[in-house]
Amino acid sequence: MNLLDHLRRMAGNNLWSNDRLYRAVLALKPGEFEAERTSFFPSIKATLNHVLAVDYLYLDFLEEGGVGAAAHDDFVPLDEPHALFAAQIAADRRLIAFCDGLSEADLDRRVITDRREDGMIPERIGDILAHVFLHDIHHRGQVHAMLSGTSVAPPQLDEFLLDYDIKLRKAEVEQLGL
Repeated sequence: MNLLDHLRRMAGNNLWSNDRLYRAVLALKPGEFEAERTSFFPSIKATLNHVLAVDYLYLDFLEEGGVGAAAHDDFVPLDEPHALFAAQIAADRRLIAFCDGLSEADLDRRVITDRREDGMIPERIGDILAHVFLHDIHHRGQVHAMLSGTSVAPPQLDEFLLDYDIKLRKAEVEQLGL
């Protein structure tokens, strides 16, 4: 397996993990989604909105959309979990499409990242993708932990890459078209 194949699989994992996580979030009792909790962000709602806002930012950089930091700064948080889920899945599918369109050489190609007062910083696409996946995994882990204090058990999120786990995710992966 080469790095491009790995990053494409990570994009698929992002979709699958978010789908699993959001299905748990959608089962929460009224008030649990926005309830204050101990974490980097003060609620499941705030954490998931942060993930989506940052995904929008990095997708703009990767796709060279020209929106820049405003992709994050102008993000309007979503209050309703179904709408947030739909927006996240759409962002995940954009990321998959972007990765599917890459060549191995593209991973070293630099795109401009708008760092506001720090300027326009060229970054390698491969590094940006690695960062996005780490960022999303990090914050999904926080939501996973916050779910432990709710009426819904946190879902298993590490059954995607190994052949051994195929039986545990086969139906979901097929339903998502992965």
